[in-house]
Amino acid sequence: MKQRVRPVLGFLLPLAALLCPSALAQTVRFQTNLGDIDVTLLTDSAPATVANFLKYLNRGSFTNSFFHRSVPGFVIQGGGYQFDGSPKEIPADPPVRNEFRVSNTRGTVAMAKLGNDPNSATTQWFFNLANNASTLNFQNGGFTVFGRVANAAGLAVMDQIAAVPVYNTGSPFDQLPLQNYKGGTVTAANLVLVTSIAVLGPAPAITENGVISASGFGGFAWAAAGSYIDIHGSNLAGATRRWSADDFIDGRAPTTLEGVTVTVDGKPAFVNFVSPSQVTVQAPADLTAGGMAAVVVSYGGQSSAPAMLAIKGTAGGLLAPPIFNVNGKQYAAAIHLATGGFVTNRGFPYVGGAPAASGETLVFLGIGFGPVTPGTVAGQIAKRETAVTTVVQFQFGDIQAQVLQASLVPELVGVYQFNVVTPAGLPSGDVSLKVLVGGEPIQQALFVPVE
Repeated sequence: MKQRVRPVLGFLLPLAALLCPSALAQTVRFQTNLGDIDVTLLTDSAPATVANFLKYLNRGSFTNSFFHRSVPGFVIQGGGYQFDGSPKEIPADPPVRNEFRVSNTRGTVAMAKLGNDPNSATTQWFFNLANNASTLNFQNGGFTVFGRVANAAGLAVMDQIAAVPVYNTGSPFDQLPLQNYKGGTVTAANLVLVTSIAVLGPAPAITENGVISASGFGGFAWAAAGSYIDIHGSNLAGATRRWSADDFIDGRAPTTLEGVTVTVDGKPAFVNFVSPSQVTVQAPADLTAGGMAAVVVSYGGQSSAPAMLAIKGTAGGLLAPPIFNVNGKQYAAAIHLATGGFVTNRGFPYVGGAPAASGETLVFLGIGFGPVTPGTVAGQIAKRETAVTTVVQFQFGDIQAQVLQASLVPELVGVYQFNVVTPAGLPSGDVSLKVLVGGEPIQQALFVPVE
């Protein structure tokens, strides 16, 4: 068969020629009928070979091609033929020069070529199923490795293809992997097809220290089960939007939004908001307090490197967005229960409202205040009356306030509501607000205007 890989003994090459390249280029996805294989292209070590491969890819030459050769424990080979009811050889351009530098180890992808002609590679490529360095590094000038399987999932698909039974249906298909083959005419259903090979965009990346509890609620470097978490980075999504009612199923929040998924400690989070530079999620309920959890964003078939986030039993934070930071002083976004207006000192640039009055009830919203009964904080629209199980106290200055209600906000997901009576005897002006959860103060320095 044309362009086979034939083991031949050779001599050792200088060690430098076997070193991996210093930088990696694009990633491409081999979409097969047995699963996807992501391959990182090694542009630094084989620039002409990568350019040759991408030329055929962009031309569509590999669309609906198939693996036409399988040698278990050695290689699986493709790129030679497309299938359109019958096999058709892929037209080839002039060959590319040999660029052997990287060793033919397990999971690498190399170019096939004619025997005794190092510079004869055109369209065909193969996956090394094992460490074939002892033969392929020294045969025929060395076989040019131009890619490497990017992850364990891709290696598993590679091995699954290698496990497909091999048949001799006549030259050049005398080592042809076929599925569910009973003899006779080979159909597309029998072949291991490569339906397409596509260049992937840049992988999602989380910035250093880019995972915090929701910034409008304190922006801490820690969170609790059910907390909202802001994730900052690049290439996190391809669209910008927040979840809507259509994304919920039976009151359950979505774990994917515009193709974006997030895991916290390996568990699916509930995706509230996506954009290319920020994703906001609600942490799952079953996180273990007292340790660090890995946060991973996946989009476009690629995943970010994990970013670590400390998990606590509670991580209470009150709604206090930047618009409520006036002249360097951060105010809580408290609401007058009677009117629904915000509590302000009438001097906020963009927010109307009035100061709190003695004896009136204010509403504070928060996240991260821990378990409720009955029900769960995470991923579910609050439908029933709930109560926060941990004691939450409010102090205006040095005076403790009466907390009339500590619960989840009905019809929202994981947002807490505290109805608090403004104490008597407070001085007019900006009064400091202290909140304790289970006797421990939350890490926000907040103020409430009073008159």
